[in-house]
Amino acid sequence: MIRASSATSQHFDAELTDEQLASAELRSRREPWTVVAAVVVLILALQISWSLINNPRFGWRVIAAYLFAPQVLGGLLTTILLTVCAMAVATLFGVILALSLRSRNPVLVVLAKFFVWFFRAIPLLVQLIFWYNLAALYPRLALALPFGPSFFEVDTNKVITSLGAALIALSLNEGAYMAEIVRSGLSSVDHGQHEAARALGMSSWHTFSRITLPQAMRVIIPPTGNEAISMLKYSSVVSVIALPELLYSTQLISSQNFEVIPMLMVASVWYLVVTTLLMAVQSRIERRFSRSVVRK
Repeated sequence: MIRASSATSQHFDAELTDEQLASAELRSRREPWTVVAAVVVLILALQISWSLINNPRFGWRVIAAYLFAPQVLGGLLTTILLTVCAMAVATLFGVILALSLRSRNPVLVVLAKFFVWFFRAIPLLVQLIFWYNLAALYPRLALALPFGPSFFEVDTNKVITSLGAALIALSLNEGAYMAEIVRSGLSSVDHGQHEAARALGMSSWHTFSRITLPQAMRVIIPPTGNEAISMLKYSSVVSVIALPELLYSTQLISSQNFEVIPMLMVASVWYLVVTTLLMAVQSRIERRFSRSVVRK
């Protein structure tokens, strides 16, 4: 009897109250292999850093000399201009195509599906070269009635320059991907939200702009930010049509001073800087649109 009572008292002493359980913190168990992996990664990072700093073939003095060169900064400005303009036009195309895909009009649905299929299937480099050589198909562009007289004509080479061909190719190619991103974001909103808005007497535009789109932005923003960063890197493809963006500008300099690796490092540094800024902006926008679902 004495042993039983002592065992029972120890059992009750070991029990915790509900308040103690609620205030208890769960701590993850530290595994030994995680410490070993962290040490190995740290050693490798230090070794790579030491190799980068002490390897004279990287030409750090050349990098410092050309990092803020006017020709490099001009190419950087062209790259940023291409990224911003192409993403703006592509986003507009994406919204229009996404709404067309959700339309009840079969003609709009077919046309939108064809656009998305066509421009997603053909590589960006092929599209870029095609638009740059559009004058081979149409030497002159005209504004005219179908099968009627033309009101205005212009030389194609004067309209489709290197910058124009790059903007058209990047915008149309990215517009096809933005259409799928916007469509998925709109589809993530419960249809009951749309029905409730219409029941309150809201018009289709007010329902889209005030109910559907604000809720869809939480899904649209992350992949759109990723596409913007990818667009920044895709802009280097336009170097094949001799447009002096960041990569082509550094290549022109390396063809004169024969410092290929240092000039590639200059371009890489600026790509890293701009990408970091875009990631910071994306993170801030995501937090703003996720305030209703993310707990502090």
